[in-house]
Amino acid sequence: MIKVIPTDRVPIKMWLNDIEDGAMAQALNLATLPFIFKHLAIMPDAHQGYGMPIGGVLATKGAIIPNAVGVDIGCGMCAVKTSLMEADTETLKKIMGKIREQVPVGFEHHKEKQGCMPMPEELGAMQIVNQEFLSADKQIGTLGGGNHFIEIQKGNDGFVWVMIHSGSRNLGKRVADYYNETAERLNELWHSSVANEKELAFLPIETKEAKEYFAEMKYCVDFALANRKLMINRIQNIMADICGATFGEIINIAHNYARWEHHFNNNVIIHRKGATSARAGEIGIIPGSQGTKSYIVEGLGNPDSFESCSHGAGRKMGRKQAQRELNLKDEMALMDKQGIVHGLRHKTDLDEAAGAYKDIDVVMDNQKDLVKILVELKPLAVIKG
Repeated sequence: MIKVIPTDRVPIKMWLNDIEDGAMAQALNLATLPFIFKHLAIMPDAHQGYGMPIGGVLATKGAIIPNAVGVDIGCGMCAVKTSLMEADTETLKKIMGKIREQVPVGFEHHKEKQGCMPMPEELGAMQIVNQEFLSADKQIGTLGGGNHFIEIQKGNDGFVWVMIHSGSRNLGKRVADYYNETAERLNELWHSSVANEKELAFLPIETKEAKEYFAEMKYCVDFALANRKLMINRIQNIMADICGATFGEIINIAHNYARWEHHFNNNVIIHRKGATSARAGEIGIIPGSQGTKSYIVEGLGNPDSFESCSHGAGRKMGRKQAQRELNLKDEMALMDKQGIVHGLRHKTDLDEAAGAYKDIDVVMDNQKDLVKILVELKPLAVIKG
């Protein structure tokens, strides 16, 4: 932990020094919530989000906040070790070309239903999932946009790895938006002390609406995992065909969700928004930015972070700011110098350039009491959403 900021209600425990003003203001808002438990934890990759900083961990008693989970419910990482010890540039280009043929990126989705949607136990009871089910069957196995990526990496364990960052696509956004709007409407009806302009509208856990949100959120987490697994499966088939690769077990970790957990002798609802579970012995994934290192880690179970860690490097520039201020030639040179196969071509791509993100080495050093590094991974080839 870097520092503790006292407030009138609960302290804010922070694993960074360089938090932006907007994210700090959001943290202070969270610390005033009447149902917050114990303290607020801010991870080293934190930056401003909607209502709650991305990189925040919030424990509550008796309430759940849709905006403290976020719009890409279940977004997370999968990584798998291959049997390959090396991959030359031509092979990587061939692999990435085939991946682009089979995995839609950005706003694109499959033209046909994929027929592999996870089935909820009670589909009819899930209003938004039910509405979006058929559309989601064309979105499963797609990458999405923004900071989502597919990366082939070389580990310091000597092996080539595959890593994917993706989430619940439009399904998660629809669920998040619907229940946040529901919470805002109900909070106004109840004359809640939590003003809607703070973007922290909540649902008391005893209410029908909270139970419905919990169920639909859980489905989105499952869908996001199924989405990543389908992409991993197709990438494995491509790599097996091109270079005869075999694969180990898939590591999966989500970083946008809420769930019941036991902390400080209490059962509480832990909201992780851009934060990763890091229980003692739990294997996790912390990616860097495009062109920088990523890590396979083991959780240390630090109670002060509610057994959590960062979900990545974290932005230091907004998307439009990065496009205005970063130099395209410099960012391309950074990738080219390392021999990375990449798609950084235009000024509009700079929102996901390495220069838009914090230094992953600093982020990892700031959380050495939260995780230990098992494998360090350097990028070989990357597809960005």
